[in-house]
Amino acid sequence: MTTATVDHLYSGLAAARAIRGVSPVLEVPFTAEGEIDLPGFRRVVRYVLGTGVTSVMFPGFAGEFYKLSDVERTTLTETLIEEAQAFPAAIVIAAVQDHATKLAVARARWSVAAGAKALNLLPPHLLNLPAPVVDTHIRAVLTAVPDTPVVLQYAPNETGASLDASRLAAIGRDHPNLVLVKVESSPPGPFISELARLDPPMLAVEGYAGVQLPDAIRRGAVGTQPGCSFTEIYQEIWRLYECGDERTGDLLHARLLPYTSYWMLDTELIIAAEKLISKRRGLIDSDHCRAPRRDLDEQEVAAVERFLAEFADLLPDVSGTAADHVPETVGEEGRH
Repeated sequence: MTTATVDHLYSGLAAARAIRGVSPVLEVPFTAEGEIDLPGFRRVVRYVLGTGVTSVMFPGFAGEFYKLSDVERTTLTETLIEEAQAFPAAIVIAAVQDHATKLAVARARWSVAAGAKALNLLPPHLLNLPAPVVDTHIRAVLTAVPDTPVVLQYAPNETGASLDASRLAAIGRDHPNLVLVKVESSPPGPFISELARLDPPMLAVEGYAGVQLPDAIRRGAVGTQPGCSFTEIYQEIWRLYECGDERTGDLLHARLLPYTSYWMLDTELIIAAEKLISKRRGLIDSDHCRAPRRDLDEQEVAAVERFLAEFADLLPDVSGTAADHVPETVGEEGRH
């Protein structure tokens, strides 16, 4: 399969077919002084895409999007899209989190023009907006990019905002580019099931560090969007379920759960933990998080070390290897 063929298969709304399985949210490495480490970000992109994931999302909460300037965000997004050209079967999902509808529409259009093949839309969540106002915002973004698949992010724990499945169904009937809902409610399972019962059914991907991943998969989730510092573990869990080995998948997830369930008690905590993991693995040079941040205490650092020791078989040291993960050609079946 040629690169041109892959690009054709994953263009327009057809790109939604590739948003399956593990779809990591990329982190942003900073220098010890808090500046963007652009070469480090390139290494992150190359390595994560090199694991064979179907797509990546940027920037999300795991990428500290709320701590980036517009210039930094633009530079990083352009860098991601540039690096992703070496992985034509992987989808770059660019995030749109602007509160103002005008700005969200502009960012959505810019992202598509820059080369993103899909969008992640976080609805406005400040000032307790009425539901019709939120729906109008969502519809405006969907209308602005009618040929681009959109993943609608539902993250009530982080935003305090709620979405109703019946409202999403109405929006989806009018806007076929609303292809997925990223469900990060706690627990996500009931809402995933509710989406599946809609007419027409709406597909879901699960977030929240995969804390409830087995239940989400059994309820029909087609993917998961965790952070990116231990992508390989999520890949292996997903592979086991996809192969029908639910028991082994359950056991591997159970080993992971004591760590992720603790880290997800605080968004800044899991960001700090994942950055330390990436640093220990040799993926980034500094685990700096921009303030305000959550500094890990001695026991939390020790937990990261135990985590790395326990999963050493799945998480090799990757120092100096990220640049080698750029394939020269796409294989017969593309990269999945």
